[in-house]
Amino acid sequence: MDRRTNTAVWLEDYKRWQIKVQKDGKRRTFTSSTPGRTGQREANAKADAWLDEGVTNPNAKVRDIYPLWIQEKKDTTGRGNYEAIEYRFEKWVIPRIGHKKISSLTDQNLLDILNEALKQGLAKKSISNILADIKSFLRYCRRSRITTYNPEDVTVPKGARSKEKDVLQPDDLKRLFTLDQTILYKKRVFDDYIYAYRFQTATGLRPGELRGLTWADIDLKNDIIYIKRAINRYNEITSGKNENAIRSFALNKVTAKILRQQRALFLPGDRVFPISSTANYWSRLQRFCSVNDIKAIAPYELRHTFVSAVKSLPEAQVKELVGHSKNMDTFGIYGHSYSGDKERTGSAVEEVFLGILGSGL
Repeated sequence: MDRRTNTAVWLEDYKRWQIKVQKDGKRRTFTSSTPGRTGQREANAKADAWLDEGVTNPNAKVRDIYPLWIQEKKDTTGRGNYEAIEYRFEKWVIPRIGHKKISSLTDQNLLDILNEALKQGLAKKSISNILADIKSFLRYCRRSRITTYNPEDVTVPKGARSKEKDVLQPDDLKRLFTLDQTILYKKRVFDDYIYAYRFQTATGLRPGELRGLTWADIDLKNDIIYIKRAINRYNEITSGKNENAIRSFALNKVTAKILRQQRALFLPGDRVFPISSTANYWSRLQRFCSVNDIKAIAPYELRHTFVSAVKSLPEAQVKELVGHSKNMDTFGIYGHSYSGDKERTGSAVEEVFLGILGSGL
């Protein structure tokens, strides 16, 4: 087994770490564009993986390995996740590179897929999802010793634009936090989902995370809430959308009051918000907005409303609160948690919402 005797060096002109190694007369170059010693370790790890493991199936084609990879997704993730991945991969990836040997793939092959998606009008988030799928597939291939290729320099085309999301403006927010009636069975009644709408807006939780929240996840003694699971549209319990979905943050005056009000409803069961289904939550929110002259908005856009409301806060705090994945977290590589961070972030969010809604909330 070959061993590396050198280490990656930083190339200032190219803004990346680079290491060259040789095995069985073949020379390879490995790089990492991550700054700092983390990037150096990444480049060294790639070189070590090639030296120690090698490639066992260089002739494998994308379409041959795809069924094995997607089966792993089906075995380890929820239906809502793997069906979306399966749809994107079979629509965008297989038709374009399915016939190619995995060992011969290049950055340009992948960029061609992303550029075609951009040309056909896909939003930035959709293109990002396609790229994430491809990188996940290639990680599987590296683990299976099919390739050493890592498309670390492939990014979403600069021309990609985010799709505009609707968010509640301050006047709509005030109505959401002061009005509590809806129409059910042709009668004006108290909306027993009102605290779910408010809590999601004041925390930025995903709809599935809101549905998955239990009273056992809330530490009222220390005012900490733990996000441990989500319930998808198939009513499956999952560990969340990504590795950062499992998280915790501090309650504040706004969110603590909402939870006290929800608890006072004396609803049975351990779920904080016993919402029957994703579709039911969506339709109930639409009806509430219509009845109370609030801009029509989807549940996920309550999450966008939260991010818009607190965008003046440091980005690292917001990313931690909403559980964004690492590739969306600008400060994730450099940010560290210190004692008191949750409390400071909670106070900052509280100040934002009290400023919008008034101190009499």
